Amino acid sequence: MPRPTCPRCQRPLSLCLCPLIPDLDSRTRVLILQHPSEVGHALNTARLAALGLRNAQLRVGEVFEDLPQLLAQPDYQACLLFPGEESVALSAYAPDERPLLLVVPDGTWRKARKLLHLNPLLAALPRVSLNGAAPSRYRLRKAPQEGALSTIEAITAALDVLEAPKRFDALLRPFDALIEGQIAAMGQDVYMRNHQR
Repeated sequence: MPRPTCPRCQRPLSLCLCPLIPDLDSRTRVLILQHPSEVGHALNTARLAALGLRNAQLRVGEVFEDLPQLLAQPDYQACLLFPGEESVALSAYAPDERPLLLVVPDGTWRKARKLLHLNPLLAALPRVSLNGAAPSRYRLRKAPQEGALSTIEAITAALDVLEAPKRFDALLRPFDALIEGQIAAMGQDVYMRNHQR
């Protein structure tokens, strides 16, 4: 019989993260497009990010038929948070600048690229990237490249840059607890053997 889970954070009730999830307001609107393979992942950081931000939306799928409507936010300028040669490093908003609708693909790098391939409108968005973000705190996955971050870390770093001096570190509290819980469950010896660099 499966363990009862929290309907909000979808963690087992004994490991519910809801008390750690903040309720943050942001000038930036965040649209997270999650590949279906990530939904059941134990470390579903996109869900935690969406729960912690009032101005965020999480959609799950591969092909988003309603993407034109999702992107048509007249008070925001849509852009894709995704690295690449044509991406522009994020910087703080000018006082009168229209805020961003920050579209964030969630999945492995391969799955995120697939989302772009299957949704040409997404691939056509102006791209933005992070410049000099702190190293990932995601100690359970090996980063495929230098500077790779989990979805929640990338969103936090982007908001910290855009809305400085306001900080969004509270968004990482449930993420840190999730990582610590996973390490505790596997045991320190297993963690040291398999995940220490």
